[in-house]
Amino acid sequence: MNVLVVEDEAPFADALARGLDAEGFRATVVRDGAAALYETAERPFDLIVLDLMLPHVNGFKVVAELRSRGDWTPVLVLTAKQGEFDQTEALDSGADDFLSKPFSFPVLVARLRALARRHRNDATLLEAGDLVLDVRAHRCTRDGLDIELTTREFTLLEALIRRKGGVVSKQVLLDEVWDFAFDGDANIVEVYVGYLRRKIDRPFGRRSLETVRGAGYRLRTDGA
Repeated sequence: MNVLVVEDEAPFADALARGLDAEGFRATVVRDGAAALYETAERPFDLIVLDLMLPHVNGFKVVAELRSRGDWTPVLVLTAKQGEFDQTEALDSGADDFLSKPFSFPVLVARLRALARRHRNDATLLEAGDLVLDVRAHRCTRDGLDIELTTREFTLLEALIRRKGGVVSKQVLLDEVWDFAFDGDANIVEVYVGYLRRKIDRPFGRRSLETVRGAGYRLRTDGA
């Protein structure tokens, strides 16, 4: 899972990123709120760990801006500010959880995983144009017609459709669909993308699942 760490204290941010990487996350660090808003507009993240007291744009405004533009990536606020009013304002701004410094790293990891599970379960009917994935029923349709997918193909398509319109790297797909400890040939992702194309695109005359050279894969939102 890709995690954006927004923290202006460099030693703490770097240590936190190393710890998250060791737990199987892929952490990206930015130092201020403006950079956080830029990064989240450029590519999708699965989770955000956000300090409140940031240069340029504070954490409250970052969360509010994300939610105003329709970005519902789970946000865990991690801050030295411990007042109940700060916690209330952070949650009212759209944050999903709040953890005060100093904190237990295992508790932070557990909360992030819980947020990720809850976020995955929030949306069970996923759409990209006329391509529809019903997660709860484990059913895929396009233009109203059923498409039979294996469990692995379904999980791969779910990872792509949840980030529709954005580029998803091969490594992210390996981590999420095959498990971060997978040590086989990374080209397995390309193989399964090919399987998906033969099922969700070619029979319908579509090219919605694109390869972005050197970056990963993108599921187009217009379904073309």
